[in-house]
Amino acid sequence: MKTKARNVPLTRAAVLGAALEIIDRDTVDRLSMRRLGEALDRNPMVLYRHAANKAALLDGVAEIVLAQLTVDATDPDWRHQLRSIARDFRKLAVAHPNTVSLLVTHPLSTPLALRPLGTLRPLEDILELLTRADFSGADALHIYRALFGFLHGHILNELQEIVEHPEETDDLLRLGFHRLPIGEFPLLRGLASNLATYDGASELERGLDILLSGLTTTIAPAATRPRKERRS
Repeated sequence: MKTKARNVPLTRAAVLGAALEIIDRDTVDRLSMRRLGEALDRNPMVLYRHAANKAALLDGVAEIVLAQLTVDATDPDWRHQLRSIARDFRKLAVAHPNTVSLLVTHPLSTPLALRPLGTLRPLEDILELLTRADFSGADALHIYRALFGFLHGHILNELQEIVEHPEETDDLLRLGFHRLPIGEFPLLRGLASNLATYDGASELERGLDILLSGLTTTIAPAATRPRKERRS
């Protein structure tokens, strides 16, 4: 379906928006300059003025998705802000599940300083949030890595959660646990109801409770540390 008339000026925002629509509908693998040109009613060669190649196009899509992630670096309650960021990141992933590879795995193949600037903005803003809370730069980075390591794992788990037979009413059958050897994996079988009723939002909150409690216990802002420890 064409999203733009030929007489409307073509902008980078329009190109990336149309690319995101294709990815949302058909996955990253189905995006091509040819299909994007058809969607925009333009010669595909014109698109190279806005993205040098498909890799640059995908970087741009990641940027416009992450641009929707709001980080308030001035929030005096860093725990509240990290929880808000985590919730918003999950919402973006659930709204655009086909972009998760661009947000989670694709960046790992690119050195940090070579990634699109827009994808680095959340990192910079979270570091500012935490250093404002009197964490050292190194501790702030550790907290960021712990948070997004958890978030990435949670999102991949939530979006790839598969129930083998959703029409079944028995949880063991829904999960296909009847295929497991009888007498083995008793603990896993005992959690069938929990596994079959996976709630991504609730799991996120529980995970954040555990993560933030642990971070609060093990990493303290400089101002709250004993004076001797601060000097060391």
